[in-house]
Amino acid sequence: MSEKKKTTIILFSGDYDKAMAAYIIANGAAAYDHDVTIFHTFWGLNALRKENHVPVKKGFMEKMFGKMMPRGADKMGLSKMNYLGMGPKMIKNVIKKHNAMPLPQLVEMAQEQDIKLLACTMTMDLLGLQKEELLDNIEYGGVAAYIGESEEGNITLFI
Repeated sequence: MSEKKKTTIILFSGDYDKAMAAYIIANGAAAYDHDVTIFHTFWGLNALRKENHVPVKKGFMEKMFGKMMPRGADKMGLSKMNYLGMGPKMIKNVIKKHNAMPLPQLVEMAQEQDIKLLACTMTMDLLGLQKEELLDNIEYGGVAAYIGESEEGNITLFI
């Protein structure tokens, strides 16, 4: 009997299209019966932010980061052709027209498929993000947690 294959993805980008690609690959790998982990670090953490404001105590710099970063997967901009927010609206219309799944639903599907969504605690500290501001039922860890997940991985991607 063969061991289950493992796919790990580092999601560094905060771009809607890149995060969408990461989640499409992750969900596809899970459908192929891989154990999948997405390690969200730096701007990739925005895919895990709750859409609604969560009142937490923060210092000035942390408040500024919180205001400047998109709140949730649906608010992320595009890597190209953002056009002051028009690009994301256009791509979301194309996604809907082609009956494709938008990023927030891909994140939900990942959770339903038991894909491990791992938030980088060091980056959370640097950007002033707190657990209460991120989605429920995710995991937290640093580089050691990611290395532990990817050590025996069959596929590793950096997006």
